[in-house]
Amino acid sequence: MIMKLNPDLFLFRRTRELERKIDRFYDNLSESAIVFRLAVRAYLKQGWTEEFQERLERVSQLESANDNLRREIESELYEHTLIPDSRGDVLGLIENSDQVISEFESTLWAFANERPEIPDAFRSGFRKLTNMVVKAADELGLGARAFFRSPQDVPAYNHKVMLYEKEADVISTTLKRAIFASEDLALCGKLHLKEFVEYIDSIADTAEDVADRLAIYAIKRLV
Repeated sequence: MIMKLNPDLFLFRRTRELERKIDRFYDNLSESAIVFRLAVRAYLKQGWTEEFQERLERVSQLESANDNLRREIESELYEHTLIPDSRGDVLGLIENSDQVISEFESTLWAFANERPEIPDAFRSGFRKLTNMVVKAADELGLGARAFFRSPQDVPAYNHKVMLYEKEADVISTTLKRAIFASEDLALCGKLHLKEFVEYIDSIADTAEDVADRLAIYAIKRLV
């Protein structure tokens, strides 16, 4: 999405390299969301496969790249004494956004290491939950980009994050109830599936938490 820049609100008019690093950071977050969805779909279709492992490795690469970018952004902000009034908010936003991609990675590692058996009856629910979580992360990324260019647009993106997070909660609750109502699964299997529902759902919770912080940062920029 192309956003019209307001020269009075844009934070990095004279630091294009820093601007590019922040854009790459959120590009990586967006890509990780897409790859996460593809990885879960692959797992639901065939379990652990080379395709799933490749998706996992890609998310790990993106997470490592963002760790490096986060450190570079922090260094530039302090070394060049940039935007002292907003520096803490920028760093807080970057650090908290990084938690989302970390959860994408850790959830996929859980699939790879524990390899849960997901019956056909629950795969649709897992797909729906994954879709809602990814949508919440996507809107968070758009809202974070808006913070730097057009902070007045942040509330619209945050509102969507909240909507998708609530929908993810509804789906996860319905899915867990269906799992525990199943007569074909032992209790240990039910508990195992419940953990994976919560792994995925927690990503939307994290996105909402970051959006709450983002709302405060955006208000501070506008007053």
